[in-house]
Amino acid sequence: CALHIVHVSSAAGVRLVKEAARAGVDVTCETCPHYLVLNEDDVERIGALAKCAPPIRDEFQRKQLIHEVELGHILTVGSDHSPAPMTMKTDADFFKVWGGISGCQHLLALLFDLGLDAHRIALSTAENVADRFLLAEKKGRIAPGLDADLALIDPRDETEITAESLHYRHRHSPYAGRTLRGRVVRTILRGRTIALDGRITGTPSGKWLAPPAAK
Repeated sequence: CALHIVHVSSAAGVRLVKEAARAGVDVTCETCPHYLVLNEDDVERIGALAKCAPPIRDEFQRKQLIHEVELGHILTVGSDHSPAPMTMKTDADFFKVWGGISGCQHLLALLFDLGLDAHRIALSTAENVADRFLLAEKKGRIAPGLDADLALIDPRDETEITAESLHYRHRHSPYAGRTLRGRVVRTILRGRTIALDGRITGTPSGKWLAPPAAK
């Protein structure tokens, strides 16, 4: 079967996936923006808002993961959006705190701010995802006949992350206080603008997509 390992947080994990692929296993892997942006010192400074599973690693591992993304050894980058009310992120016992990070709103800006190549970002967040999950007939590329799902980004503008700017039900983020290079100025779903300059412009109309049945 095809296997996709999610939330890879260390270069050692990527290495195991590459070794299995060379041995003939149909396996690929994903990482998340928090593993590319934060290190364990940030977790100590930020606290429970930066708790996730697997945990965030040290600075060496963070830089190694970025390198693996740049080389294309990590096929996809997903937000691993894992929201929770603040009550689940507040406890004197760190082990009782909910392990998850809200991150989907700033996925693209975080990757742009890291200085990743725009083509690599497009591959790891769209094209590779559609290919791996058998959705390439409609998704993942800009081409005739495909759904016009587009994110227009101003690479020179900046995104300031504040609690007030979050669209989440529970407005907290380990990235609050950061100013990121790159701002999504327009989001288009199947040819229709659904967000413009940070404002939702229409009723959400997303739907679950199923890959084609196996033959």
